[in-house]
Amino acid sequence: MKVQAIGLMSGTSLDGLDICFASFEKKDSSWAFHILNAKTFPYSSEWEEKLRNSVHLSSEDLLELHSEYGFYIGRLVKEFIEKNQLDNISLIASHGHTVFHQPQKKFTLQIGDGRAIKIETELPVIYDFRSQDVLMEGNGAPLVPIGDHLLFSEYDACLNLGGFSNISLQKNGKRIAFDIAPVNIVLNRLAQKSGKHFDENGDLARKGVISETLLSQLNTLDFYQQPHPKSLGIEWCYEYIFPALESIDVSDALATFTEHAALQIAAVINESTIKNILVTGGGAYNTFLIEKIKAKTKSEIIIPEKEIIEYKEALIFAFMGVLRMNNEVNVLSSATGSTADHSSGITA
Repeated sequence: MKVQAIGLMSGTSLDGLDICFASFEKKDSSWAFHILNAKTFPYSSEWEEKLRNSVHLSSEDLLELHSEYGFYIGRLVKEFIEKNQLDNISLIASHGHTVFHQPQKKFTLQIGDGRAIKIETELPVIYDFRSQDVLMEGNGAPLVPIGDHLLFSEYDACLNLGGFSNISLQKNGKRIAFDIAPVNIVLNRLAQKSGKHFDENGDLARKGVISETLLSQLNTLDFYQQPHPKSLGIEWCYEYIFPALESIDVSDALATFTEHAALQIAAVINESTIKNILVTGGGAYNTFLIEKIKAKTKSEIIIPEKEIIEYKEALIFAFMGVLRMNNEVNVLSSATGSTADHSSGITA
């Protein structure tokens, strides 16, 4: 049976809201998918500022933003549906926008109330995919490995270069996954100091000089020595990364952090026997970063077509919504560290 669903993703890099409309069909034990329509709605400077500062809001103001952002998402999805004259939509699956992520304290928060999205679109909405996993002693992340496993099994591993880099791969018959290092959440912030939205192609970083002292400081952070499963949140960057980069020139900071990210990513790839690795997320367009990763590993780095680069996460959240609708497992404990595989997401 073919099911059509919309997936919504807002990443920590604050590029905008990714909307992906796709069809899914189960054939025996495998799934096939087709992306039918996809679009990114860039955030206005006002919305970007609201989301960036959400971590500093009072409880009351954060609750207000949770509702406001939910209605905002709903209006964007409604516009997307009407403009493309879409029909036969079974559900909308929304990731929301992460404000807090502290699984060690048993909480994670993705704002954008799914009930508000439902009110705007008049369609079933599944949201809050992470909280249940955190309550089950998991990291609440990464969640996309279920899609990597069932939709992209032809690749030995899948690497996403978004706000944070994360990887998923098969190991000893299980799908494991974990965050590797920050990427765009740091590179974009640095580029914005030079008046650019992001470091296009890594051109600014290419002009910089690597600070070996800073590079060593970054590479010795405790997180990188911890065993997986593990995940990162923006709070970690505020504590350990942003302050360390304040003291040097922007281009040098970009060069150093790009080298750092490439080193950490390549180290993880080289730990396993990975013949080919699918690379997606905005960082796949950072040619300087990709060159550095390729130079540090013998694995084949595969950059797919634009739709997969930009919408793979939104696609997989749509897929997770379909699995949730059928009460099938959509979160793998081998990836998150939770006590069991489970079917996660609240239905509005």
